[in-house]
Amino acid sequence: MQHVGEPGNPTRTTTTDPDGTIVTGASAVKKTAGHTAPKWELEARDRVKAAIRRYNKHLADLADRDANEGDTRLLVTDFLCDGLGFDKYADLTTEYQVKGEFADYGVRIDKELIAFIEVKRVATKLAPKHLRQVEMYAVNEGVEWVILTNGAVWQVYHLTGGLPVVIDLALAVDLLGDQPGSHKANQLFYLTRESLKRRQIDELWRAKRATSPKSLAEVLVSESVTEAIRKELRRQTGHNADSKELVRLLRETVVRPECMS
Repeated sequence: MQHVGEPGNPTRTTTTDPDGTIVTGASAVKKTAGHTAPKWELEARDRVKAAIRRYNKHLADLADRDANEGDTRLLVTDFLCDGLGFDKYADLTTEYQVKGEFADYGVRIDKELIAFIEVKRVATKLAPKHLRQVEMYAVNEGVEWVILTNGAVWQVYHLTGGLPVVIDLALAVDLLGDQPGSHKANQLFYLTRESLKRRQIDELWRAKRATSPKSLAEVLVSESVTEAIRKELRRQTGHNADSKELVRLLRETVVRPECMS
C-alpha cells in the first residue's frame, strides 16, 4: 500500500488489486480493512461486469463484419446506458457542437459537462490523431476528461490546461483483449456515472501521474537523488563523481529519452 499526500490535501491511500488495478481513496481503505463496499458501488460494479459479458458477443460480431462507425456508436450508446449507468436523455448529448464542429458525445452529470467521447469504427486502431481531434473540443469548452473508444478499446485522458496543455492517460482497457474480466470491470467502473459523480477517477489519474515514466525520470535526476547516488558510488568504488556529470550520464545512458521530454 502506498500513501500519497499533497500540500493542503489529506493523505490519500492507494493500493493495488491482485490483477494490477490501482484502487484509491475510500475504496482502498475498505478493501484493505475487509469492509463491505457501499451499496451503490457494489451495484455499479455488478452492472459493469454483467454488461461486459452481455456485450462481448455483440462487439465480436461488429469486429467480424467490420461494422461502420454508425453501428459502433449504437453499441457504445447502449453500453454507456446499460453498463455505465448514464441516462440517454439527461446525461448524453450526441453531436455536441463546439465552435462549428461536433463531438460525438458530450457527457453531463447533474447538468455539468464533464467529458467528451469520440467514437471510431470498431476496426479502427485508436491513434494520436483521434486524440488531437477531441482534445480541441475539450480545451475550447474547459472540459478535463476525454474518452476515445472504438467500442472495444476505451482510453480515458485527463487534460490539464495551460501552455502547452498536458495530457495524461488515466486508464485504458480492451474489452476484446486478453486482460482478465475482473481487470476490465475494475477499470470501467471509474467510467460509471456513480464513480464519475464522486470524482474517483481524479484520484486514479493522480496516482498514475505520480508514478508515470516522466515523473520517475524527473525524480531520478533530481538534486537530492543524484547526490545520494554520488555518495553511494563513492562508498562502493572510492570514486568521487561530479553531480552534473552523473545527471548527464543518467539522462543519456539510463533514462529513456522520451521520458525526459
